[in-house]
Amino acid sequence: MINQIVSDISLPATGGKEFRLSDCRGKTLLIYFYPKDSTPGCTTEAQEFRDLYPAFVQAGCVLVGVSRDSIRSHENFRSKQDLPFDLLSDADERLCTQFSVIKEKKLYGKLVRGIERSTFVIDKKGVVRREWRGVKAPGHAQDVLDFVNTL
Repeated sequence: MINQIVSDISLPATGGKEFRLSDCRGKTLLIYFYPKDSTPGCTTEAQEFRDLYPAFVQAGCVLVGVSRDSIRSHENFRSKQDLPFDLLSDADERLCTQFSVIKEKKLYGKLVRGIERSTFVIDKKGVVRREWRGVKAPGHAQDVLDFVNTL
């Protein structure tokens, strides 16, 4: 995905909004994909992005989280964790497919399809500049912020 232009797509977002990738042209965009609302790793990751959110905004970066969960689930998760950024619902996996983040994973010994925790930074022209795949949540948000600050 590095150096590729991201195709426009529109997804439902928290707060009753519709999120459009093309609306972010002219800004740095950070999209992080996570498996499931309110699970331990996803909560840690969301909290770290939340805590660093002012620094992302200062760097001119739009930040959104994406999973296959419903908007209702996202609203509950966002409220409970006091997240200042929107969460996008990709129930039909259109954005997940574009970024190739759906993988077969083992869960309690069974193979299941799910989102591989991944993050992408897209520049002001809509070009992917960095990707992280198979992310471990603790400390990841700071790594991403360090990269965003180099743009």
